[in-house]
Amino acid sequence: MNDEYIIKPIAYIHNDLNTKFGVPRQSGLAESLLSEIIFEPEYRVSDALRGITDFSHIWLIWSFSEARRSDWSPTVRPPRLGGNERVGVFATRSPYRPNSLALSCVKLLRIEHREGKGEILIVSGADLMNGTPIYDIKPYLPYADCKSDAVGGFARDGGKTLGVIDEDGELDKLSPEKRNALTELLARDPRPQYHDDCERVYGMSYGEFEVKFRVDGENVVVISVEKIQKM
Repeated sequence: MNDEYIIKPIAYIHNDLNTKFGVPRQSGLAESLLSEIIFEPEYRVSDALRGITDFSHIWLIWSFSEARRSDWSPTVRPPRLGGNERVGVFATRSPYRPNSLALSCVKLLRIEHREGKGEILIVSGADLMNGTPIYDIKPYLPYADCKSDAVGGFARDGGKTLGVIDEDGELDKLSPEKRNALTELLARDPRPQYHDDCERVYGMSYGEFEVKFRVDGENVVVISVEKIQKM
């Protein structure tokens, strides 16, 4: 008996997160970050979205498309544990899994109709990189999905939030909407969690900009926000 089941993307997400570095570690941590979900031509059927705006949040089932590999390991090193302690892969949300599938809850803001692309979902709080394939969408049901007595294991909270210092006004080069989203991303400390070098300068791609920063104690210090020069 062949138990393999082939699935194909129904949509792709589009946002300002061009690389894995800087992507929120969980959905909902950067609520100001907006994303567009654009359906593949086969699924651009308005009836398929009938009633979805009655829900405030939706589940996205997607793929770690940048972390696929032919083999897998039963244990991984979660960043929340400093990258030094191993736990079972099924006790984590690590991208390095047998099937590289992920689940994220995002806020559904609205639907927009765009010529040539059909109905587009505008969502906030996604933790998906730009261009990530989405395999299914389901509504979030508060009565079933919200568990008040749930326990978070080694990830009991969302981690610390840092202050963001922008003494030279570099963030003002962005629109207010994009500035707010980037501030939330930086405040969540996008560095690998075992890095602790206050002099090291990090760079991340954000939309059409390259952002450079360092972390000094409890603050992210913005160094520059420069437009990426197209070749």
